Amino acid sequence: MKDRIALLLAAFWWGSLTTIGFLVVPMLFARLGNPAVAGNFAGQLFAAQTWVALGCGLVLLVHFRAQGGDRVEGPARAAIFLIITALLLALLQQYAVAPRILARENLRLWHSLGSAMYLGQWVCAGVLLWRMGRRQA
Repeated sequence: MKDRIALLLAAFWWGSLTTIGFLVVPMLFARLGNPAVAGNFAGQLFAAQTWVALGCGLVLLVHFRAQGGDRVEGPARAAIFLIITALLLALLQQYAVAPRILARENLRLWHSLGSAMYLGQWVCAGVLLWRMGRRQA
C-alpha cells in the first residue's frame, strides 16, 4: 500500500511539472497578450510548483529511506539521488533564478538557466516515476 501511495506521489509530481511547464505557462503567454502579465502569473505558478515538489519530494525521501534500512543501496539509492537532485533544482530555480528573472536582470541568461533547471527537475521526476512504475508491474 505504501509503495502505491509513493507511486501516486511521484506521478502527481511529474504530472504537475508537465502540466504547468508544458501546457499552462505556454498558454498564458499565447492567450494573455501581455508578456509582463503572463510572466507574473507564470512566476506564481512556478512558485506553487516548487511547494508541490518539496512536499512530494520530502515524502518520497522518507519512503525510500525507510525502505533502505541501515544501508541504502541499489534502487533506493538511485531514487534518493533523483529526488535530491530534483529538489535542489527546484529550490535553486525558485530562490536563485526566479528573483533575477522578475528583476529583469540579464533576462535571456536567467530565463534559459531557469528553463534548464525546470527541464532537469522534470527529467529527474520522470525517471523516478518510470523506475517506480517498473517495480510495481
